[in-house]
Amino acid sequence: MEIDNHKNVTYGQCRFCLARGHHRDLMKEYFFNGIREVYSEIFSETFNFLLSNSTQLTNLICSTCIHRLRDATSFRMMAMSTERQLLEAINTGNGKNTEFVDVLSEDALDSRGNVKTESQQAIREETAECRSALEIADNGLDISDYLSDNECENSFDSFVDGEAELLARFKDLQPLPTKASLVSLCPEFCKQLLAFKDSKVLPQTISKLVKDYELIQESRIVRRQYVTEKLAHIVNATTVLECSNVTPFRSKSRQGFPCFYCRHLFESLERLKEHTAKHKTHEILKVLRTYGAESLVVYVDITNLKCKICNKDMPNLNELKHHLINVHKKKMHLDFTDRIIPYKLCDSGIYECQMCGFSYETFGAIERHMNVHFRNYVCKDCGTGFVTRYRLKVHVKSMHIDGTHPCEVCGKIFSTPQKHKNHVNTVHKLMKRFKCTKCPERFGEYFRRQKHMVQVHGLAPLRYKCNVCVKSFDRRYTLSRHMKRDHLEERDYQCELCSYKCFTKNELRVHMVKHNGERIYECSVCKKAYARKKTLKEHMRIHNNDRRFACAVCGQAFVQKCSLKGHLKTHHLEYSM
Repeated sequence: MEIDNHKNVTYGQCRFCLARGHHRDLMKEYFFNGIREVYSEIFSETFNFLLSNSTQLTNLICSTCIHRLRDATSFRMMAMSTERQLLEAINTGNGKNTEFVDVLSEDALDSRGNVKTESQQAIREETAECRSALEIADNGLDISDYLSDNECENSFDSFVDGEAELLARFKDLQPLPTKASLVSLCPEFCKQLLAFKDSKVLPQTISKLVKDYELIQESRIVRRQYVTEKLAHIVNATTVLECSNVTPFRSKSRQGFPCFYCRHLFESLERLKEHTAKHKTHEILKVLRTYGAESLVVYVDITNLKCKICNKDMPNLNELKHHLINVHKKKMHLDFTDRIIPYKLCDSGIYECQMCGFSYETFGAIERHMNVHFRNYVCKDCGTGFVTRYRLKVHVKSMHIDGTHPCEVCGKIFSTPQKHKNHVNTVHKLMKRFKCTKCPERFGEYFRRQKHMVQVHGLAPLRYKCNVCVKSFDRRYTLSRHMKRDHLEERDYQCELCSYKCFTKNELRVHMVKHNGERIYECSVCKKAYARKKTLKEHMRIHNNDRRFACAVCGQAFVQKCSLKGHLKTHHLEYSM
């Protein structure tokens, strides 16, 4: 058994199928069942083809291609062994290890050596004879006469050339069946062979039996009904909505829960359920048809999930689907991607993921999290999965495509027109686009509105709790940074010019200023220049005598925090830890 971990695999693109993921290196040495493997050497030996050693090409191979390479190598070894045996049999004549069977007698050949044409009467008689032999075999036949005493003694110990070496190399392989072992492995086949003993079987007879069998099988074949992707999603969603007590809804907004059928907003979940019950089941199909195949997604609340047909409680949505198929014989297409996203809504404001159990304080956070479990569309550049193709397109535009929408005021470039518009309205026009849901007041930032909601309207403060420790944060980004730094220790971003690694893309961007940043921020007092505006602001504290970092022991104040730390280590060592 082979186990891959992050120590012997690398994230990248497979050299052969271009799949992205954690793959093995073509040039490194691995062991499989105790056998050394270097995949570049195996590839060149099997196909007599050398791969290019260009440094611009990937040197990774995925697990699927590794299995294909092993199969090709095994097939090559088998073909070479068989070819060697055939050549030895030709060179040595009818040797002891080669058995030749005469299928046709001289009476079946004409003067030119070709097979004589049989009459229809002869074919019918031979076919009847073969069928009678099959009937005898089906009714039961003693197979003690199948082997002679000499065959019973010797056949179990015989191996074909190379079989013993192959079995010693691959311990999981079973030996090839022999005439004696075939009696226990497939007794019915031996009965069939014994039933045809001393019978004359010609090619035309076999052809007639095969044609008759094919005609019988064709009459039993049921034509498969093919469905489009959109129709499959509609059938699956309609079946679940009609046969269960789930409550469908659209993506939750700040104002409340929107109805799946008419988009009316409701502040509480109970009012949404009461309203949804008034809609008829025939409206489901009408609504689902308005979606495209790539954007069709249905959010459902599965609190107290039950089957409407038998009123049985169901633990989750997957169990409900299998219950409807196996018990109530409902037709569903489970071979297509899943577009029914389960949630458990509650008025407390805490949303728990039904797949992994993690809790989220906002619906937007859990909605983005569900992309992890429903990877219907995967980004080919970074491997991130998304529920719908629309979300994938938004991701590609914002993350992997250079911006084409520059700001006419400050020159900053944005990837989408909406981001450009938001920037202009917020930064240059100072528009307050975040409106309070309780009063007419507006705010320029989302977190200022949240603070207003807590202080003025008594809304519970929004806190993102860590699932590992007891810490909580006011921003989702801060929680994510805490998880990477303190628990996962994932430094996913590495500088291309030095060995520096960091946790976030923004940290890497700030670091890159050291390599390619120009000192464009100049002090108006002493003319010192800095690459970052933040560094210039810290420098200006010296000229303004801004001593904001005070020692808690002696009261001495400093301009910079590093100066305070040095003071503590020098004068108050017991407080510096």
